[in-house]
Parts: sequence; C-alpha cells; structure tokens
Amino acid sequence: QVQLVESGGGLVQAGESLRLSCAASGLTFSTYTMGWFRQAPGKKREFVATISWSGRITDYGDSVKGRFTISRDNAKDTVYLQLSSLMPEDTAVYFCAGTSVATTKNPSLYYYWGQGTQVTVSS
Repeated sequence: QVQLVESGGGLVQAGESLRLSCAASGLTFSTYTMGWFRQAPGKKREFVATISWSGRITDYGDSVKGRFTISRDNAKDTVYLQLSSLMPEDTAVYFCAGTSVATTKNPSLYYYWGQGTQVTVSS
C-alpha cells in the first residue's frame, strides 16, 4: 500500500522559513515524479512545485518562484519543500503527491496523495 506522509508544517511569522518533508513508502520512489500542492480555505488546490524522478528537472508555481525550493533524496524515499520568505498568503494545507507521468502541474495526473500538513504564516 502506497503511503505519503508529510511533516514539518507549523505556525511561523512572515519572512521566516520552514522545510516540509514527505516520506514515501510502498512505491519505487526513485521512478516517480513528485509534486507539492497547497489548498487554502475556500480556494482550489494550487500547484506549488514538481520534481522529476532524477531531481534534474523542477518547476514552480508563479506565486512561489524564487522563494520555495523542491528537492528529493531517493536514498531516503523523501521529497522536500523548502519554504523561504513566507507570506501570510502562503497559509494553506500543503500536500505532496506522486505520479509516473513526467513533471506536471496538473493535480489530476497525480494518483498518490498524502494527508497534508498545515502551514500558517502570521503577519
């Protein structure tokens, strides 16, 4: 059974940083594209970042480019999201997801999802 478990969320002040982790099990992690998405109350799920199976290709949503960094450690079956220069509008539940499709921003193409971790940024 595939499991994706996010951790690292919390309450921070604007301008601070967080690192989210997503530990995978039950799949050949090194062959999967991984992505991060977020959803704020009353809003649609938003693409944040994606990384290819090798880690060589990454892509970011416009609202986080230059502030967030996605990375992965295939030896640990873990994908990370470094959040820097956080703003109150980054407040959301952050989800990691996996797909065998090449790097994509489309959430409907991801078929494994974690339960999410809450990130709250106060002003």
